[in-house]
Amino acid sequence: MDAMAVLARTSRPAPTLLATTSPAVSRRPVEQSYIMIKPDGVQRGLVGEIISRFEKKGFVLKGLKLFQCPKDLAQEHYKDLKEKPFFPGLIEYITSGPVVCMAWEGDGVVASARKLIGATNPLQAEPGTIRGDLAVQTGRNVVHGSDSPDNGKREIALWFKEGELCEWESVLTPWLVE
Repeated sequence: MDAMAVLARTSRPAPTLLATTSPAVSRRPVEQSYIMIKPDGVQRGLVGEIISRFEKKGFVLKGLKLFQCPKDLAQEHYKDLKEKPFFPGLIEYITSGPVVCMAWEGDGVVASARKLIGATNPLQAEPGTIRGDLAVQTGRNVVHGSDSPDNGKREIALWFKEGELCEWESVLTPWLVE
């Protein structure tokens, strides 16, 4: 008997899709956060490990791109820090190499992402956080994360063009959210 005949005789249900692209599936609006792997994280080969931490937490990746940040975008992103003495060095650093831009979605994603990332100063970041495990200096702290839901929306709109985010829902969502 060939493999197709054996398969046809089994009583197993057909496999379900792993994800849907239908926006109608979403039950309620959820929070989004902008996460950026900075040039040092990209150069050190930490992209996969950082993405994995967000996936393991159960957040849904809505947008992802490797991007060379132009100076004007960096200045707009960090405009709240313009008067700080470290601002010119920050802009030079963030434009010095590619960054990985990500939009993550999930209940409480902004606060949870901040905990996953850890304190701005890696020496004060708890072990188990991204910065606590992977960074040594504040000026090379590997990753950025939105600090509020409003900034998450602002930053995603700043770094992603219309149509660059993917509307889908993971089949894991019912296992993560009531």
